Amino acid sequence: MKKKITLIGAGQIGGTLAHLIALKDLADVVLFDVAAGIAKGKALDIAQSSPVNGFNVNLSGTDNYEDTKDSDVIIITAGVPRKPGMTRDDLLGINLKIIKQVADGIKKTSPNAFVICITNPLDVIVMALQKYSGLPKNKVVGMAGILDSSRFIYFLSQELKVPVQKIKSFVLGGHGDSMVAMLGATEIEGKKINQLIEEGKISKEKLDQIVERTKQGGAEIVKYLEKGSAFYAPAASGVEMAESYLKDSKRQLPCAVYLDGEYNTKDIYAGVPAIIGSKGIEKIVEIELSSKEREHFEKSIESVKELFNAAQKIDADLK
Repeated sequence: MKKKITLIGAGQIGGTLAHLIALKDLADVVLFDVAAGIAKGKALDIAQSSPVNGFNVNLSGTDNYEDTKDSDVIIITAGVPRKPGMTRDDLLGINLKIIKQVADGIKKTSPNAFVICITNPLDVIVMALQKYSGLPKNKVVGMAGILDSSRFIYFLSQELKVPVQKIKSFVLGGHGDSMVAMLGATEIEGKKINQLIEEGKISKEKLDQIVERTKQGGAEIVKYLEKGSAFYAPAASGVEMAESYLKDSKRQLPCAVYLDGEYNTKDIYAGVPAIIGSKGIEKIVEIELSSKEREHFEKSIESVKELFNAAQKIDADLK
């Protein structure tokens, strides 16, 4: 029997997720959205491409959680993007309400699912989702690190004229401004990044600019699009996590996971490398950090804590 993936939110990321999952023949897809027509329309449109693309999955759209029952994986993109003039707390308030409803729906219909959250502000929303739903912490994760790492690797490849496949790197910490690029673990064609600086292939200043551009990666796309935000790369990143879970690939992927003492951090979600297999988050991989990386990581954790404190003020159920 084919596995089942439910996508909560049939916007740009949701639709792209559905398309990528279908193209990979990964699982049957249920697109859920409060605007049922959008979910049904996108599902039907993608399904009609199956004879051309040669996939064989069932796609459907709905606004009823009963249709999502017993999903193996749930990927959540529901929520509003930050609009001009909107404060961080405004965004948080709106998206917390949405996530609370989603958590309730999941708890009732798919309590055994592996749940991947993409909704921003990511680290706090995934933490709220786990608390609202009561699902096991190893089965509720956030997608951010893969996306930030992918952006960083892409920018490096463009600067160094090296194929992305020959670059290894990843990021830690919160999503966006507070992410920490792991420069010590970055390798280009087998060489450490510091070696390339010494060889004059890239300057320290240029590398700093690339790190900063990565932090602002989402904002750069928002600026170009004017309406809406990134969706192709976030969707590809979410599918990679779902695939590792469904196929028990045990891939090491950077994602927002619950820390219980790892990295000297307790009772908070943050971006670190983790092994994803059929049991969910099967292992958190602890990487040795330099003193500078440790300092940046701790700052990142502090900013997540601050935002979660703001969330607790908005909704006492999170205390």
